Amino acid sequence: MKLSRRSMISAAGALAFTPSFAMSASDPYEIPRRGDARIIHITDTHAQARPVQFREPSANIGIGAAKGRPPHLVGDAFLKYFDIPAGGSRAHAFTFLDFERAAHKFGPMGGFAQLKTLVDRLRTEAGPNRSLLVDGGDLTQGSGVANLSSGMDMVALANLLGTDAMTGHWEFTYGEAGLAKIIAGFKGKFIAQNVFLTDDAAFANAPAFDPASGRVFPPFVIRECGGYQIGIIGQAFPYVPIAHPARFTPDWTFGIHPDKLQSVVNDLRNNHKVDAVLLLSHNGMDTDLALAAQVQGIDIIMGGHTHDAVPVPQVVSNAGGKTFVTNAGCAGKFVAVLDLSLTKGALKGLQYSLLPVYTNEIKPDPAVVAEIDKWRAPHNAMLEEELAEVETLLYRRGNFTGTMDQMICDAILQELDAEIVLSPGFRWGNTVLAGDKITMEDVLSETAITYPDVYVQMMSGATIKSAMEDVCDNLFNPDPYYQQGGDMVRVGGMNYACAPAEKIGKRISAMTLNNGQPVDPAKMYKVAGWASVSQPQTTKPVWDVVATYLRDKKAVKINKPNQIKVIGVAGNPGYVET
Repeated sequence: MKLSRRSMISAAGALAFTPSFAMSASDPYEIPRRGDARIIHITDTHAQARPVQFREPSANIGIGAAKGRPPHLVGDAFLKYFDIPAGGSRAHAFTFLDFERAAHKFGPMGGFAQLKTLVDRLRTEAGPNRSLLVDGGDLTQGSGVANLSSGMDMVALANLLGTDAMTGHWEFTYGEAGLAKIIAGFKGKFIAQNVFLTDDAAFANAPAFDPASGRVFPPFVIRECGGYQIGIIGQAFPYVPIAHPARFTPDWTFGIHPDKLQSVVNDLRNNHKVDAVLLLSHNGMDTDLALAAQVQGIDIIMGGHTHDAVPVPQVVSNAGGKTFVTNAGCAGKFVAVLDLSLTKGALKGLQYSLLPVYTNEIKPDPAVVAEIDKWRAPHNAMLEEELAEVETLLYRRGNFTGTMDQMICDAILQELDAEIVLSPGFRWGNTVLAGDKITMEDVLSETAITYPDVYVQMMSGATIKSAMEDVCDNLFNPDPYYQQGGDMVRVGGMNYACAPAEKIGKRISAMTLNNGQPVDPAKMYKVAGWASVSQPQTTKPVWDVVATYLRDKKAVKINKPNQIKVIGVAGNPGYVET
């Protein structure tokens, strides 16, 4: 059942809650402080230091209880649910609708120089010592410059923004030593209550914030804000050694750990006597909604990981009261503003705005521009190489496929002479408009990771189906604690059907090669891919494979992408066939 803004206010019980877009015709970024303390939240910027185009999904399917519930709404259903007028700048920021026309009209979004200007203004409007800036993770990965600098360029930018606290996900893919450098360079506090030493590492006295518990990082930070004590708990991505090579974090274990989280909340409430408890989470929104129902005493969850831009917090009841769950999008497109009204020991009101960051409406901060240019300078010639003309919109985000991923699959299929390509369903990666040129920087914004090498292996049809079923279950398992985020593996050279509401083993069917032949479960196929999480490769990085393909093609036009027939989603507001 849809919660309107009015019903959400009453659902909050004693809490005064006013969702707001805070977009006025005269000044879209004028938000006078409406409480005692202001929390500014960004997440999943994925190292996009400069402004970008990023198309929101046309497929973000919710299954079971998640059907029709934020974040699983797209297109017109999203606009209707959140009362956003069609055709305007907000509709462009939050949906895929009429994307190319709107992109040309409203321009790019985000950019750290623009974020700096906006954050400074929001801090000024809040007043001295009344604001905190927090980052939900995936700050340091997603661009060529970040990959070359092991994320240190983004640490420098976060310091210029004045980020007070952050948690992590892709930060862990720089390895334990690489993350240590990121943390050492970061002027704020890195927090993660759910990362612990393995038994072997604890026995060997490996470094840890709290050797007694084995907790590797500080679980929380307490900051005075507006005369009140705010406790912010960090929740890092729970599945790092599963979603990424375990060799990056051999001494650490991860997980959701709601029982341990409850203990941290109790410690903040009972021993530290904080006035509000916030969770800075990289779980993904469905997991955060489930966690909010299970753990008592969290006032607000500031979520990330699944890249969902949700303009109104969701209110979740639990045995101890209510928790607001928010999610602030990705790629630097949005800044969330939470104005907290507080009394001693309790949150009494929340006013929330999720601000789209329209690059052309915000003057860039000169110091941040200079810092970005400094880090780019040694690599400019490589980054700015024009590889090919773009004749059709190239985008990634969506449950099943995107034209950018189709281009990557086509490149691997041709360059590695494979029959089938499996490419990871990452949710980061920018959009390139038709009529533009795709550059090496664009390619790196889709592929820049620390395990980028391509591979070729023989796989049976049955093994391919099993692998696809496993990824599909990660995406559509009705239990949020079994979802790891990301989208469906992208497939080249093959078409298939998917029934998201079925059980594992029964979702994937009708697998056929491009030539129309059915995929034989007993036959072996030459399968290529990249980003292997099992064994390190010694082959070319995927960006070199894609760049070679584009230089040869000279133009990119996705005429006939591989087809995924989606079954059983008629009427689902999280799916629009495009």
